[in-house]
Amino acid sequence: MKAMALQQYGTEDSLREVELPEPKVAPAEVLIGVRAAGVNPVDWKLAAGGLDPVMEAGFPMVPGWDVAGVVEAVGFDVPEYRVGDEVFGYIRKDWAQNGAYAERVSASVRLLAPKPASMSWTQAAGVPLAGLTALQALRRAEVREGDTVLVHAAAGGVGSLGVQIARALGARVLGTASERNHDFLRSLGAEPVTYGEGLVRRVRALAPAGVDAVMDFVGGGAAEQSLPLTEGAGRVVSVADAEVERFGGHYLWVRPSSEDLVELAGMADAGVLTVHVEHELPLAEAARAWRLSKEGRTRGKIVLTV
Repeated sequence: MKAMALQQYGTEDSLREVELPEPKVAPAEVLIGVRAAGVNPVDWKLAAGGLDPVMEAGFPMVPGWDVAGVVEAVGFDVPEYRVGDEVFGYIRKDWAQNGAYAERVSASVRLLAPKPASMSWTQAAGVPLAGLTALQALRRAEVREGDTVLVHAAAGGVGSLGVQIARALGARVLGTASERNHDFLRSLGAEPVTYGEGLVRRVRALAPAGVDAVMDFVGGGAAEQSLPLTEGAGRVVSVADAEVERFGGHYLWVRPSSEDLVELAGMADAGVLTVHVEHELPLAEAARAWRLSKEGRTRGKIVLTV
């Protein structure tokens, strides 16, 4: 099968189209014919060796933890799926090697859920990592109906889904973004706030009493900068800055969850969650996708099609 792979740690310039053996399908796994693979910053950070201290890696390494596709085969003891079923998932394994930037990939059923019927392949592939991150961060902060939530990087992949999920929970959402993305945030139901110097003052103008929770999806000190807006750090969650724990906040590393994917799919099919795919590129242009991701200006998601 064709795949995009690296022979050793490197950058987008190290990605090559290669022929690899068909994936093996272990018990409780399925073989997925990939239709689309979501691109996330962790893909190129992993490829550069950024997770080497905490995660084993094998080469050739095929990146990609987000997938949407069709079940082509099932392993032993898989009552959940049949050949032909459409699925999506966050297929992070315990080591980095066999990812979704390929024609086929095997994955455990605990990492998958039925694809949202209302979404295209590219939209579905943009949901798993970003959607799970947003959902689990909002849960960690115990966001509920009536809360006011500040979402940093609200126009990005995680942020744009976080805005919608928070709104579905009944929260008021203030979202930081550059001015070019303010109309986009309004379309998602958020009240936009320009990031940068004077942020606290601008948020106070919209919410004089401050906010109940802070979602930091960007890092760079955004969580700490937001502390004056909250009654305490207990409902401040960052997915980008582990230093948040130093002042009592929460650092979250997203976990695969079939149950959470089912919940996200339900939101999509209920019409309260959508994915804006800014760039849809063929698999062979994975290097270009990484360059776009590194620019940090993508509205919504970047997705590779297979």
